[in-house]
Amino acid sequence: QVQLVESGGGLVQPGGSLRLSCTTSGFSLDYYAIGWFRQAPGKEREAVSCIAGINGNKIYTESVKGRFTVSRDDAKNTVSLLMNSLKPEDTGVYFCARVSEGYARCSRLYPLTDYDYWGRGTQVTVSS
Repeated sequence: QVQLVESGGGLVQPGGSLRLSCTTSGFSLDYYAIGWFRQAPGKEREAVSCIAGINGNKIYTESVKGRFTVSRDDAKNTVSLLMNSLKPEDTGVYFCARVSEGYARCSRLYPLTDYDYWGRGTQVTVSS
């Protein structure tokens, strides 16, 4: 069965860093794009990044460009999100999700409805 499990969340001071991991099973990362989303209290879930399948590209939302880096480790079936220079506004529950079949590349930050499997999320809190 298809599964995605996030890990690595926690409490960090402003300016600090965290690395999130999305460990997947039941499918190959070669053929599916993976998205990171976050949801702050009282706000809608927003797309943070998209990383494509094999030989694909990466896309970030404007607010995290230059601070966040998404990467893949296909041998471990894992997608990571390195978050640097964290701000309180980055606080929220972070989710990873798999784009539906036929979306092996990231032409844009796809909406929530374009993803067919989701992890349960991991909490990231940026506070002093």
